[in-house]
Amino acid sequence: MTILTLFAHPDDETMLIGGTLRLLAEQGCAVHYLCATRGEGGETGDPPLCPQEELGDVREQELVCAVQALGGRSLTFLGYVDPLVGPGDTLYPYTEDLTTLAGQVAASIRQFRPAALITHGSNGEYGHPAHILTWQAAFIAVQSLGAEAPALYCVSGTWEGHPRPRIANRDQEAHFVIDIAPVLERKVQAALCHKSQHALFTRRTSEKLGRPVSVEEAVAAISVESLHRALPAEGPLDDPLAQRLRRLPNVQTRTV
Repeated sequence: MTILTLFAHPDDETMLIGGTLRLLAEQGCAVHYLCATRGEGGETGDPPLCPQEELGDVREQELVCAVQALGGRSLTFLGYVDPLVGPGDTLYPYTEDLTTLAGQVAASIRQFRPAALITHGSNGEYGHPAHILTWQAAFIAVQSLGAEAPALYCVSGTWEGHPRPRIANRDQEAHFVIDIAPVLERKVQAALCHKSQHALFTRRTSEKLGRPVSVEEAVAAISVESLHRALPAEGPLDDPLAQRLRRLPNVQTRTV
């Protein structure tokens, strides 16, 4: 079975759903990765690993490393430039041309012919405009394909026990809650690939605990992930990805 993923920035694939993607790869799924930008506008590290103008090149190689750690088959960048963070930590989308972006996603679906497309949620997890834009493009692309369309799944569906409610997509309840404990070391390995973002990965946990924490500790602290099926919006959860998820160890299927 082929699965296509679509994310806005390098590291989204790892931090939001990396354990599940590794589990699926170990089950024999061919997981292909699309990334809209190279994360040029993000943090450069603490201390900085590179000048801001070199960050895109650095993060591209970090994502290559992470995809390998997650067992991915291929990685494609869609060529958009990630805007710099604005005053007051204002975040921005990477394009205003939703039609062209959706067309690129539809073309990739035709190329890879996946059973499912996994992407950001409609709330952009924590409201990131680039994540919301990516979700919108994925939704339009899948709807445009009619009978050829794959199922559309979103990461970080909400449920009562969500370990990180700040990033839960509040309008999309989880259909599947996946125990990623068997592959947590591989998710940590993928997170370690994203060296420029290590300070970002650990900042909130360090503040919460009142002490420095490592990337390994921050990532390993959360051993579950979740998915919401957005399309088909109705009907039983019996698409190929749903069937494969049910075969994973300790997966909770939820009726929404």
